Amino acid sequence: MTKNTIPVIAIDGPAGSGKGTLARALATHLEYDYLDTGSLYRAVAWKAMDDKIDPTNETETTKIAQSILSENLMNPGFRDEKVGEGASIVAAHPGVRKALFDVQKGFGSNKFKAKKGAILDGRDIGTKIFPETPLKFFITASAETRAERRFKELQSMGKACNYGDVLRDIKARDARDSTRKVDPLTPADDAIVIDTSGLDPDHVVEKVLSVIRSKTRGLS
Repeated sequence: MTKNTIPVIAIDGPAGSGKGTLARALATHLEYDYLDTGSLYRAVAWKAMDDKIDPTNETETTKIAQSILSENLMNPGFRDEKVGEGASIVAAHPGVRKALFDVQKGFGSNKFKAKKGAILDGRDIGTKIFPETPLKFFITASAETRAERRFKELQSMGKACNYGDVLRDIKARDARDSTRKVDPLTPADDAIVIDTSGLDPDHVVEKVLSVIRSKTRGLS
């Protein structure tokens, strides 16, 4: 990262780790643009399901991914558990990942240099999308902690759910994300790893902000 490029913050981690909460808080505090890259894969899965397309069909889901835009990701249906599971499936397709690479890269590229910066959260931001940024964080938590968070979130939405089922879904998603052949979920070698199990979200935000301030000091 040089003075001619905007700061890009890469935040990776498994489902329910708190990376989205952190990313949104940082974006508000720093006045950076924010992209939840997982919503891109959810959009692909949602469209496939809406069109009665099996999410394991790489050819058809790749066609869908080629038409996805980062501006159209606010559909509340994307937060459905089945859509999340479908997103994990389509995310394993090399064709889908290739189609969405340019969307993610473009969001934080120099064509947005008039803005203060960009924050992207996902699974491979620090390892694949922006490996060059020094601002890499990998946010994690135990599967049980993440399942409990998701369980409470679903309950708050009035959805019937079972903690055991949520935990199994979390573990299954972890397995798919970490064992897929293309861009598996793993911390970048130079990422700062933060386990949020038992940590207050505000504490995590302050911890990350202190790192960002030290690494961006002197940059315009």
